[in-house]
Amino acid sequence: QVQLVESGGGLVQAGGSLRLSCAASGRTLSRYAMGWFRQAPGKEREFVAALNWSGFKTNYADSVKGRFTISRDNAKNTVYLQMDSLKPEDTAVYYCAADETPWGTAGRAPSDFGSWGQGTQVTVSS
Repeated sequence: QVQLVESGGGLVQAGGSLRLSCAASGRTLSRYAMGWFRQAPGKEREFVAALNWSGFKTNYADSVKGRFTISRDNAKNTVYLQMDSLKPEDTAVYYCAADETPWGTAGRAPSDFGSWGQGTQVTVSS
């Protein structure tokens, strides 16, 4: 069972940037698709970005396309979410997720991922 720990969240003004990190232990991530999701108060968890096992295919929600970038560093067993041009509507708890099946594609549904981190809070002030 892989353990995922997110970090890098915080409070930022609109237009600012944050980089979230997701460090994994218990499994090498290089063969697995990874994703980021977020959940705002009173709303369902929603897809943000995903990266397939090779890192060459990415998927983004329309709301973050062009502003967020997902990437991975296999040497550090870590996945990142670079968030630029942040908006107040990006405020949410952000969760990292790992596919349970190797060689997977960059899925967009929570059911495509079997392991989850505890989340990190991102707050964007206007």
